[in-house]
Amino acid sequence: MRKLSVLVSASGAPGTAALVRALRENDERDLRLVGTDMSERSIGRHLCDAFHVVPSGSDPGFADAMLEVCRQEGVDAVLPQSSFDLLGLAEAKGRFDGIAVLVSSPEVIRRANDKAETYALLDHAGVRGPAWRRARGADAVRDAAWELGYPEQDVCFKPVFSSGSRGFRVLSASADRRDQLLNERPGNLAMRLEEVAELLPADGGPELLVMELARGKERTIDGIAAGGRVVLAHPKTREAMRAGLAMYFETLTDPALMDVARRIVAELRLDHFFNIQLVGDQVIEINPRISTVVYQEDLNLPYLGIKHALGEISEDELRALGERVRPTRRALRYFDQIEWDAGQEG
Repeated sequence: MRKLSVLVSASGAPGTAALVRALRENDERDLRLVGTDMSERSIGRHLCDAFHVVPSGSDPGFADAMLEVCRQEGVDAVLPQSSFDLLGLAEAKGRFDGIAVLVSSPEVIRRANDKAETYALLDHAGVRGPAWRRARGADAVRDAAWELGYPEQDVCFKPVFSSGSRGFRVLSASADRRDQLLNERPGNLAMRLEEVAELLPADGGPELLVMELARGKERTIDGIAAGGRVVLAHPKTREAMRAGLAMYFETLTDPALMDVARRIVAELRLDHFFNIQLVGDQVIEINPRISTVVYQEDLNLPYLGIKHALGEISEDELRALGERVRPTRRALRYFDQIEWDAGQEG
């Protein structure tokens, strides 16, 4: 098979090392990997065959910079890892002539990135999500929290436009700042409503999504979609949280979760990679991009997604591979590091 060049964006992301390793261990062909990131201190600089610093995904020049890298490096496929990279790539996708850009349409990305739009979509698809309110400013946040049961019930909020756990906070009347200061690790996410109100303008400011606080085990469904159809996917657990990242995962067999995925993928008309996150039985996040993968030696999801985008494997062939999913599979994430001398960076 011909050698491919694959661009991996946001190559400083926590999952990069495992992703790069999986792409190299595809057992079919050599892959030349090109990393991009907005930071020079990106692990992609050391793990990929080539590396380029590019603007942030929200920068107006992001798509132009990515296209220039693709032309310079002879890239065949672009695999974005960050939610912030998706819209710029989706809007410019038509300019990447002859290059497979693994991203859904701009409209799909806008809907998925707008968390309020996401929750409205869940209602329409008949999928359970948390009760929610849009709010802008301290007064509106206070009203929304009360409507959702605060102070008797803990609630939470995050920016309408955000990625992962950025900006997420729990509103709890029992939050104890003294106990947090003396006994808890930095990064505790619980605050009292009055503390948040002090930090926000009375009116205006960033638009926030105030939500019922979902409780229960965390699970996700990760997979590949085509035209609003789930082609290959499986659920997994999401456990042992550390600094906002899950560190342990177990592959699951769960028809009910797969039904949730099919409903959401169809409602959004997703293409390429997706990640749907639940807490308990409530969907809290839809990511139209690749996320943490539990890899198998006979089921290399990232590589298969690239092959599908390039037209090298059909939907039916991908579906047939679903039989290989092993619910006995486990993944443990851990911290590692590399060393080098100044002037000898990759």
